[in-house]
Amino acid sequence: MKKVVKFGGSSLASAEQFRKVGEIIHADRDRRYVVPSAPGKRFSGDTKVTDMLYDCYNTASASSDISAKINAIHARYQEIIDGLGLELSLDDEFQEIKAAFENQAGSDYAASRGEYLNGIVMAAYLGYEFVDAAEVICFDEDGVFDDEKTNVVLSARLAGSDNAVIPGFYGAMPDGSIKTFSRGGSDITGSIVARAINADLYENWTDVSGFLVTDPHIVKDPATIETITYRELRELSYMGATVLHADAIFPVRQEGIPINIKNTNRPQDPGTLIVESTCRQPKFTITGIAGKKGFCAVNIEKDMMNSEIGFGRKVLQVFEENGISFEHVPSGIDTFTVLVHQSEFMEKEQSVISGIHRAVHPDMLDLESDLALIAVVGRGMRATRGTAGRIFAALSHANINVKMIDQGSSELNIIIGVRNEDFENAVKAIYDIFVLTHL
Repeated sequence: MKKVVKFGGSSLASAEQFRKVGEIIHADRDRRYVVPSAPGKRFSGDTKVTDMLYDCYNTASASSDISAKINAIHARYQEIIDGLGLELSLDDEFQEIKAAFENQAGSDYAASRGEYLNGIVMAAYLGYEFVDAAEVICFDEDGVFDDEKTNVVLSARLAGSDNAVIPGFYGAMPDGSIKTFSRGGSDITGSIVARAINADLYENWTDVSGFLVTDPHIVKDPATIETITYRELRELSYMGATVLHADAIFPVRQEGIPINIKNTNRPQDPGTLIVESTCRQPKFTITGIAGKKGFCAVNIEKDMMNSEIGFGRKVLQVFEENGISFEHVPSGIDTFTVLVHQSEFMEKEQSVISGIHRAVHPDMLDLESDLALIAVVGRGMRATRGTAGRIFAALSHANINVKMIDQGSSELNIIIGVRNEDFENAVKAIYDIFVLTHL
């Protein structure tokens, strides 16, 4: 088997964490390709190395002396090197970085150096080959990730390497200048490497034991999701659930490579397995609960709306012309509601209202603000009767008024709208009825 293992910043923040990572990698000879992030926080109140690099580069951009800040970053790495007992010097690399900062090499270059340096340290510690991501992760002239070229170049480069460390988060443009993915992009690099080598498994190691059924800030110690499909993950990620960078899903999904989210500090935990499809029955009827606050509803009423061809298109075209994307469009025979992000809508609300009046001449139009949307997601809902009824019963028992409910044709998710102030209690009520009652 071939496994790609990606380790997040918290997993590589100190020499102690490096040793944990080393033990994990050496415990399984199939863990042959390693993608490290930059060192994260060692303790609460600490600063991530990437943030230190940004700060240092901004100081250089202001033509101020950066010696002290460069030395502080160097000291973070030296602390790890000394703690691991390595015979390794990064003096030449830091001289090069200092000169590049002073010559305005770009903020992407600055941000990428955390992963680059950590990759050198990791390769030395493991005895693996170091492969600079700038040589194998390709962006086009417009700064867009070049998927096809990268796969060809990276596959060829790793074909002759049994064990390698490839830093996450960055690649290079055709002219050789460094280009980064969005923040958290090391997840993407790991996925790209997994596809390039036709990995059997992509392990993404972080500081949590997989995805949780819901937000631990709302529900104390929520259950862990054992297995989740890419489609379920997409639904939950869209509604705010975050553990894995959303763009990291697509390269491995194309090849049917599963992802295992694991905890560096608790390697014995099974974590969460992300798969294309599975016959495994979920532990609970639902897989997860996620949501966001800050929506508003544009409610439109018009008699005989259902017989007016093009009504929905005309309404949505008004939102398009104002540069506003919609979230959900529940409708009835004579009613049509468009849910949008309140912050986007407020600036153009009068333009939208007048545009709707001109487009469809509604009998009535009103707005309802300060709404929250909650997604209840789960492949198990397809085979279970009364899921929506149980949600309504749980919310009713918690004295929460449901403002909207919308179920997709896939029966994979149900979206519920409630008042902002009811959001947390609604999530707790749904979690209680589907999870706590089955534990």
